[in-house]
Amino acid sequence: MNRLTHTRQNRTRRAKRVRTIVGGSTERPRLSVHISNVHISAQIIDDSAGKTLAYASTVGQKQSGTMVEKAALVGKEIAQKAKKAKVNRVVLDRGPCIYHGRIKALAEAARVEGLEF
Repeated sequence: MNRLTHTRQNRTRRAKRVRTIVGGSTERPRLSVHISNVHISAQIIDDSAGKTLAYASTVGQKQSGTMVEKAALVGKEIAQKAKKAKVNRVVLDRGPCIYHGRIKALAEAARVEGLEF
């Protein structure tokens, strides 16, 4: 088996394992976080209705700084958009990533802005 294929399969397996535990509902939608090499995006999803309620990303923004700082800005922005969408409580879907570094910075910035998980 190719090493790259094995790495992708492991990421997919970890993401599925998290998604079996974490699910969004109308009362508590899911805050899904995606991190690439350059950008960070987060969206709040109501899985029962299949709709995205709020979205924030670094794509198209002229931001400088580390990825942790960018994650904190996205966390603050997604919490503000969640308030406009009348969402106070969410469930964090970290995907295949561990709760550390960029994921943790995004979550803590969202908590400071008033989003509960």
